[in-house]
Order: sequence, then structure tokens, then C-alpha cells
Amino acid sequence: MNGGRKKGKAIVVGGSIAGLSCAHALTLAGWDVVVVEKSNSPPSGSPTGAGVGLDPVSQKILRSWLRSPHLLHHSTLPLTIDQNQATDNEKNISWALTRDENFNFRAAHWADLHSLLYNALPPDIFLWDHLYLSFRISNDKSNVTVKAKTLQTGEVIEIVGDLLVAADGSLSSIRRNFLPELKLRYSGYCAWRGILDFSGNENSGAITGIKRAFPDLGKCLYFNLGNRTHSVLYELLNKKINWIWYVNQPEPELKGNSVTMKVSSDMIKKMHEEAEKIWVPELVRVMKETKEPFLNVIYDCDPLEQIFWDNVVLVGDAAHPTTPHGLRSTNMAILDAVVLGKCLEKWGVENLDSVLGEFQSIRLPVASKQVLHSRKMGRIKQGMVLSDRKPFDPRKATREEYPDLEQINMPFFGDVPSILE
Repeated sequence: MNGGRKKGKAIVVGGSIAGLSCAHALTLAGWDVVVVEKSNSPPSGSPTGAGVGLDPVSQKILRSWLRSPHLLHHSTLPLTIDQNQATDNEKNISWALTRDENFNFRAAHWADLHSLLYNALPPDIFLWDHLYLSFRISNDKSNVTVKAKTLQTGEVIEIVGDLLVAADGSLSSIRRNFLPELKLRYSGYCAWRGILDFSGNENSGAITGIKRAFPDLGKCLYFNLGNRTHSVLYELLNKKINWIWYVNQPEPELKGNSVTMKVSSDMIKKMHEEAEKIWVPELVRVMKETKEPFLNVIYDCDPLEQIFWDNVVLVGDAAHPTTPHGLRSTNMAILDAVVLGKCLEKWGVENLDSVLGEFQSIRLPVASKQVLHSRKMGRIKQGMVLSDRKPFDPRKATREEYPDLEQINMPFFGDVPSILE
């Protein structure tokens, strides 16, 4: 019992950033938590992965979860500038269209952020190497039972809890139980991604060249806008450069439950050849020297009308799959978690319907507008057709078009829900 209340138990499916964020927020709300994750262990070191941008609200939340708040500062780099610039490859020049010097995000490597969150949690709450299979809600709605299979032995176990939190990503199998007809919307483009580790090579031609061409690397989020394409560039901690290049193309065929495609050496070679036609040589060289670049297929989905059913709630990409242009995916997942925790703390396990109703009323309108705005930003920067304007051409852009490029114009940018105040 906690203050006269029954202590709730939550089963979180998914051990990524969204799942770990929920584990923190729900533990602080006084709940027992079990995290079910199919990976056999937490990520170690810094495997191939992606950079993430953390907004000031997420930074404050993360610091409150960590045993030593300074750890976040020491594990990230500042992104104090948001700059959109046009690129002319033929003339080998770029020029700024927008520059916000009060951006105040921080850049993290996904694996580093995951480690920070994981190391600040009790290790015994995790069921690694367990594949989620199914769930059932009791007839009286008093509990939910999750079935999971231990991948090493094949043993099937059952876990009983008061609440099931679906943090199982944009292809959520839990969501499919309630919305079997829902399909993700292909954006019309894919993203080549890579992280160049230049530790020990700080004075190489590639690094001196990229820092000369992009002098604010280490504090700037660069958006390079070309003809019907754009790329993103920023520095990560420990001598790493994160780059992304969005390429318009027909929807590829995906295999398995992942939006990341396996790429061949021929595909990488062709990507390098195409890059030479579009980007300045310094950026192309960074792309060429990056080991194991990978390809993400970019999806989102029209906003859902609801994100909870009885004892089951969706969070993170399971609740609102989004394109990455507004840097919202990780930030929305962190905010989902902390708002859910505060609602549970306010109402208690005896009033789950009120808990999840308030959670949905706070998060759904905000996330829905941010998903649609991120979609619009992506279509503009990719030079795609929109109903209310002609395709964007950065070389001919007017000042009236500039605000659509800036992160600061994201709906609810920097807003803090009143339940957190």
C-alpha cells in the first residue's frame, strides 16, 4: 500500500527509449514495473545507431530521472543553433536561409541515451530475451495478462498486471489488436543514415574539410536543402558526426518487423555516386568514409482517435508514428511517459479509466498536431507537392517561406503540460 492506495503493477512491452522512460515515470509514481524486451541484453558500447535531439523539456525530465543530473550534460553535446541552408553543388556553395541561435536542444547518440536511462533503473525489472506474444484483459477489467516467450529456451510465461503499456514502436503488434486495419503511411522517401567515428582522426582531410564547410559543427543542427532533397548534419559526443540524407523514391518492400533495410555494397556505392551530384564535396567525403551506413524507410500515420482501451495504453511511436523532421519521436515518448506517470500518481490504480482518459486528453491533441506538422515539414524540404503551395525550391526561396523550415514553429514547441507544473 502507498498512502492508503493499492500499489499498481504495469507491464511495459518494449525496452527502447519509450519503454525505459515509462519504467522511470511509473516507478516514481509508486508502481511496480516489468519491462518485456526481445533483445537478449541491453545495448553495450555504441553500435550503429542514430543521433537524437533532446528539447529543453525532455532534458529537464531526464535530469530528474538520473541519479546524477550532470550525467546528461556530460553524455550529450549542445545544439544551440538550428540552421537551414540552401546548397548549390555545381557552384560548391551554401547559404543560410534561417538561423535560430536560441535553439537549446542537446544531441545524444541513441545508445548513450539508452544506457543513461537503463543504468538508473533496477536491473531486476527487465525480462530480456522475452518475445511478447499476446495479452488478455480479465472479464471484470481488473487486470491484464501478458504472454511472452523466452527466446533461449522457448518457455512461455504469463505476467499479470493492472496496466499494459505498449511501447513497442511504430509497427506495434499490441496496437494491431485494436486497430487491425490501420496501415502506416509511406512518406514518399527513405533516409540514408550514418555516424562517422573520427576519434583518432581529428586532423584527417575529411574532418578538417567538414568543419571548414560547416564551421558551427559541435553546436549547430544543419539542414542542407537541395533540389527535391535535404540532408541533416550534426556532431555527437566522443568524436562522432551524425548525418541523414532523405531521398524521394517508390516505397521499398520491407521484410520483417523493422523499418530499417539491409543494404548491399552496390546500394552504398550508388548512394555515394548520387551524393556527388547533389552535396558539397566535404559532406560527400563524410558519407563515403562512414562505415555501415543504413537505410530507414520513413513512415508516419494519420493521428489516432484514441490511444487507450480498458487496461491498455499506447505510448511513443506506437501511439503516434511520426516522420523525424520535427525531432519529435524521442521527445514525445519522454513526455508521454512523464504525463502517464503523473496521471497514475494523481488518480491511482483504482481509477484507471480516469488515469488513461486524462492522459489521452493531454497528449493526443498535442502529438496529433506535431505529427502533421512534421509531415508538412518533410514534404516541403523534399520539394513535394502540397495542396496549398507550389513545390519548395531552396534556391528561389522567399522570406515568406522561411518560417515553415524552422523547428521553433512546431505546434506546442516548448510547452509544458499543466499536470507537470
